[in-house]
Amino acid sequence: MKTLIINSHPDFTNKNSFSVAFQEIFIQHFKGVFPTQEPTILNLYDNQIPAIKKDELLTIWEKQQTKAILTPEEKYIETLSNTLLEQFKEHHRIVIVTPLHNFNVESRLKDYLDNILIAKETFKYTEDGSVGLMTDDYKVLMIQASGSIYTNKDRYTSLDISHLFIKGIFQEIMGFDDFYKIRLQGTAILNSEDIIEKGINDLEEVFPLFYS
Repeated sequence: MKTLIINSHPDFTNKNSFSVAFQEIFIQHFKGVFPTQEPTILNLYDNQIPAIKKDELLTIWEKQQTKAILTPEEKYIETLSNTLLEQFKEHHRIVIVTPLHNFNVESRLKDYLDNILIAKETFKYTEDGSVGLMTDDYKVLMIQASGSIYTNKDRYTSLDISHLFIKGIFQEIMGFDDFYKIRLQGTAILNSEDIIEKGINDLEEVFPLFYS
């Protein structure tokens, strides 16, 4: 069961980051269960991720529709994008490690999704709407750290949209079988050991389901 860990933290080497630290906890747990396997790790801020803008994906997609010739630079970007897509499709377990910055996922993660959310590759259009093509036992786990708490049914609750966005993209659009999440909430106000302990408890509960 190939696992792809996608880290979208801009400071992905900072062990003081809750999401980065918990990624290491996940990896150690993974190796304890699967000692002969290694997850693939993709640090989005350590790689060039093509974006929807002129001279990158926007121009390339337009040229592909008209069958125009790509420049060497555009061909390079096309190759990067195709490589990300193929890597994504080869892994049936996807782990997204992300902080919550300004109430949403990191912009580089959105750029990454634009490279994998491709018609006829991970979903298709039909007369009745889009249909997911990632239906062969694909699952996603979102590990997210946030400074505030979003489950207290207060003014922050209506802004708790990032996990719904990821769940919608993966399950409703691409057809993933299951979506799981581990939340490291209140990192700016709660005791760090308590946050990690709760995360570990959630991991122990979710892990066997994720790999079932």
